Amino acid sequence: EQQKNRGNMAEVDIKLFNKWSFEEVECPDLSLTDYLAVKPGHAGNARYLPHSAGRYNKVRFRKAQCPLVERLANAMMYHGRNNGKKLKAVRIVEHAFEIVHLLTDQNPIQILVDAVSKGGPREDSTRIGSAGTVRRQAIDVSPLRRVNQAIYLLTIGAREASFRNIKTIAECLADELINASKGSSNSYAIKKKDELERIAKANR
Repeated sequence: EQQKNRGNMAEVDIKLFNKWSFEEVECPDLSLTDYLAVKPGHAGNARYLPHSAGRYNKVRFRKAQCPLVERLANAMMYHGRNNGKKLKAVRIVEHAFEIVHLLTDQNPIQILVDAVSKGGPREDSTRIGSAGTVRRQAIDVSPLRRVNQAIYLLTIGAREASFRNIKTIAECLADELINASKGSSNSYAIKKKDELERIAKANR
C-alpha cells in the first residue's frame, strides 16, 4: 500500500501556484540550460511555491540550483522598505504570472525563461589598467552571470516602471517579462543589454 502511494506521489505533476506546469518548459539557449533551474518533477526544480527557505548563498554557485521563479521573487525584495518581505514578493510574482498568461495565453514560466535568456548581456566590458590610465576591454560573460544580470535588470525595470505610477508592480513586471521575451526594446532589460553589448563592441 505504501509503495503504491509512493508511486502516486512521484506521478503527481508539481505545478507552480498549482496552475503552471514545468513539464513543457524549454530553454531556448543551450548554454543557459544548467543555470535556469526549471526542470520538472521531484528531482528537478518544480515547486508549488517559490519559497523554499533554502540556503543558496552558503556555497559558491549553489544559487544556480535555486528555482528560477524563486530567484525572481528574491530579486523583487530590494530597496530597504521591501527587504525580507518574501510573501509580498511571492504574491507579486503570482499576480504577474496571471497577467502574463492572460495577455499571451502561454505558460508564464516559459515566458520567464525566454525573458531571462534574452535579457542578459553576452558581452561586457571590464576596466583594465593601473595608476590612472584606465581603458575598457571587451570580455565574454559567463552563463551564470548572464542569468544573474537578466533577473536583476528585469526586476529593476519593473520597479522603476511602477514607481510613482498608477500601474501596480505586478502589471509592470508582467509587461517587462513579455517585452523581454519578445526581445522588444520597450523592455528595460533589453535596452540595457543592447547598451552594454554596444559599449563592449566598441572596446574590443
